[in-house]
Amino acid sequence: MTTRDPQATALARLAALFADETRAACLLALLDGRAWTASELARHAGVAASTLSEHLGRLVAGGLLAEERQGRHRYVRLADARVAQWVEDLAAQVAPGTAVRPRNLRESSAGSAMARGRTCYDHLAGRLGIAVTDALTARGLLHQETGFALTDAGLAWFESACIGLDRRGRRPLARACLDWTERRPHLAGVAGAALCRHALETGWCVRIGSERAVKVTAAGERALFDLLGVEAAALR
Repeated sequence: MTTRDPQATALARLAALFADETRAACLLALLDGRAWTASELARHAGVAASTLSEHLGRLVAGGLLAEERQGRHRYVRLADARVAQWVEDLAAQVAPGTAVRPRNLRESSAGSAMARGRTCYDHLAGRLGIAVTDALTARGLLHQETGFALTDAGLAWFESACIGLDRRGRRPLARACLDWTERRPHLAGVAGAALCRHALETGWCVRIGSERAVKVTAAGERALFDLLGVEAAALR
């Protein structure tokens, strides 16, 4: 009798959590890094609240989501950055030709906004994320040769820009995250999160719509040009 590998069983259970369109829609929505209520996710996924509750229960039990309750409201968010990386990496494997075509102008506009600039859990993605990553690399602030790594000049740049880097945890300072729209890596890790947080807090970027899309403001265009030489045309 063959003994089943417990690791294979665990892997199959984890993969099964992603292998449902409703659960996948929830995980993608939660890549915005915020907590959503169950009713918000139900509307987003286009399912009944009772159906969504069952799916959320499985995702929480499987360790992909963290849950909070405030009064009668139930909030969920991605459990951590590791889960966000799994979701984004899986999304990046979907071939461009297999993506579902937008059904109307609203969906087309939303898709264009997401491709232009968005948050990927806690860092910048889309053309915006790629433009910033390329600018950091071109100026010798970020090395990409053998994995992403900030240079000494890069560390000094973050300090001079007043963007604090919390290096106390085990999270990598810089990490490559494959962008599912651009098919190229953008900056993630501590540095990517700090840059995204700074951009939102200072008003360089603002969230638009109800999903992950962000727009670079006029102040952001000036700041990114002054600090990194990013042309405004690359952000639109």
